[in-house]
Amino acid sequence: MIISTIAKELAVKESQIEAAVNLLDEGATVPFIARYRKEVTQGLDDTQLRNLQQRLTYLRELEDRRNVILKSISEQGKLSDELAAQIKTADSKTTLEDLYLPYKPRRRTKGQIAIEAGLEPLADALYSNPELDPENEAQAFVDVDKGVADTKAALEGARFILMERFAEDAALLAKIRRYLTDNAVMVSSVVAGKEKEAAKYKDYFAHQEKFKTVPSHRALAMFRGRNEGMLHIHLNADPTNESAGQRSECESIIAAHVEIQDKGRPADAFLQQVVQWTWKIKIGMHMETELFASLRERADEEAINVFAKNLNDLLMAAPAGSRVTMGLDPGLRTGVKVAIVDATGKVLATNTIYPHAPQNQWDKSLRTLAVLCQQHKVTLISIGNGTASRETDKLVAEMLKAQPELKAQKIVVSEAGASVYSASELASQELPDLDVSLRGAVSIARRLQDPLAELVKIEPKAIGVGQYQHDVSQSQLGKSLDQVIEDCVNAVGVDLNTASPALLSYVSGLNKTLANNIVMFRNNNGAFSDRKALLKVERLGPKAFEQAAGFLRINDGTNPLDRSAVHPEAYPVIDKIVAQTNVAVNDLIGNTELLRKLSPDTFTDEQFGLPTVKDILKELDKPGRDPRPEFKTAAFKEGVETISDLKPGMILEGVVSNVANFGAFVDVGVHQDGLVHISALTNKFISDPREVVKAGDIVKVKVMEVDVERKRISFTMRLDETPAPAKAAVPKSKSASPRSNSKGHNKGQRHAAPAQNAAMGNAFADAFAKAKQK
Repeated sequence: MIISTIAKELAVKESQIEAAVNLLDEGATVPFIARYRKEVTQGLDDTQLRNLQQRLTYLRELEDRRNVILKSISEQGKLSDELAAQIKTADSKTTLEDLYLPYKPRRRTKGQIAIEAGLEPLADALYSNPELDPENEAQAFVDVDKGVADTKAALEGARFILMERFAEDAALLAKIRRYLTDNAVMVSSVVAGKEKEAAKYKDYFAHQEKFKTVPSHRALAMFRGRNEGMLHIHLNADPTNESAGQRSECESIIAAHVEIQDKGRPADAFLQQVVQWTWKIKIGMHMETELFASLRERADEEAINVFAKNLNDLLMAAPAGSRVTMGLDPGLRTGVKVAIVDATGKVLATNTIYPHAPQNQWDKSLRTLAVLCQQHKVTLISIGNGTASRETDKLVAEMLKAQPELKAQKIVVSEAGASVYSASELASQELPDLDVSLRGAVSIARRLQDPLAELVKIEPKAIGVGQYQHDVSQSQLGKSLDQVIEDCVNAVGVDLNTASPALLSYVSGLNKTLANNIVMFRNNNGAFSDRKALLKVERLGPKAFEQAAGFLRINDGTNPLDRSAVHPEAYPVIDKIVAQTNVAVNDLIGNTELLRKLSPDTFTDEQFGLPTVKDILKELDKPGRDPRPEFKTAAFKEGVETISDLKPGMILEGVVSNVANFGAFVDVGVHQDGLVHISALTNKFISDPREVVKAGDIVKVKVMEVDVERKRISFTMRLDETPAPAKAAVPKSKSASPRSNSKGHNKGQRHAAPAQNAAMGNAFADAFAKAKQK
């Protein structure tokens, strides 16, 4: 059943799903299956496999829960054939729990106590025959010894019996849930007396919108405000019902479902009260809790998805390559930390200079940098984008202008997470003799050389390219981000002889223990000469070798194929090609003219089909090709260094620092990232900003509005757009300008959204600031 369900959802054959599930159960990773088992899965790609993996987990959990519920109800002796059939066909956890609700072990309720007191016949009689007089019927059930003191107590007990019965009706709950999902409105209001303290949640002081359309970032903002005691939130089930005494639509749904009508009969008033209480006391509160939980889950999923996409873009950013690089971690009072690393990332030299206030050692700093660049033949200078970044950028520009023979290129890079890495256990292992303050400069240098290799050393949440990452499910977030890193690392491939344990641990089939064992083996025995030597590493067996070998590269080994993505298991295919062409492997590699003449069909067999052979020929053409884009840099405008330098109408070049559902944040080098709202990204309608931009992109933007006091910048990428005249600006309380990112002494960044725009929430600023400060 699980196989067929997933096959239908992914619109593929059941045989493909079954094959993939078997591989996953055997311990194969998604990157390995996607690249090296195409024949087995008939071409399922990594996206399909990730979706399959996620649904497989959910459906197996659903099946386990189904079996627990069937066993529980059976042991109670209440499992009918009809109920068993309903449970076996339930396709979601919510439906399953609805069916289990009447049989779920729980503490004694008022309805159960009433049943024990013998009041169920009274409830059944009044429900089945409204012509009966409740008071008269209740007389026969008064029994002080059973806790039924009078007719009032008897009727109250009967009422709770019916209320609980109705509230545990799975079909009724499904009807109410559908109605609320489609029609209810989420309402948010400020807690009385908290107006000043809750200023960042001002957009939600008197806010309401349809439940089903609440976007992730606004939902998470309201939930955070509630958790902090700043906001009240509730579900309005009857947004079109303005009359206080009018019956709720949900009460009408309940009455219709249980077939209760008010015809003026003696028991009708009693039954109408049962319906009203069933909604207000039982179902209403339960549904609000459940729907808010589902909204939270949906918002978490969307926020995690945003983070995952941004992280993927950042990790797959173009590497500057193996070049001697100077890393500068800017600062004012504490100075600018300097680190120089060689082409492999090895630290060559460190220093600290004090060009800025209060020391103002500008000329001395220029000389120090120039000497270091000359001494170590620096070709790249990586400048962190935190405090004093533009001032340090100006220092380097002056040095390069005065020393044209240096021929070094300067680039401003994001330093998010550098301080986290500096204080980490991994950093202390990699750089044990280096002061914590200087390790950040090393990280800034290395992340320019190879963003992927360096950023995997930092906890993903500290990189700060998500929204509300500290509010969502941390286990789910961690799992999702780990999958992103795994996919990126294996897509690029890893140099076996230079990779850090952190990078190796994300290679298919490896873990932290095996990664450390590989590095230890490398340190004790020297560089790996071929892939087979991996089998000598402690605890790295044939299965791990199978999963990992194709993703590990040896650039100067004994076998030229070891620097390619061709898996060692497929080397026999190369032997066939060599035998047929009579051309040595070294001469085959890169021989485009020859390779394109070969027919892949010629080299297939029972083990290696057409997809694998085609991949092999592509790999021979360009072995170890890097899927990442060409390295490019943004040129920040000279003289534009602070938000005060920005003027409406300016066209600037910048780097996309983060992408949210409502737009993209762009760094133009003024210490505050401005927002390009989704509507200003392009002239055509788009539903997702990633259709146009991604983190790390270099873009041109026009300044539309600047609010220096509140540090808000509004950009547009529609360069023909004209900024509104200053006098026509919207009052602050309804401003459309975005609160920008602010980079401070702790290297934090603050992003927020336009107050008036429904697609954004000011609380995003707080969440993004926390992420950056981490």
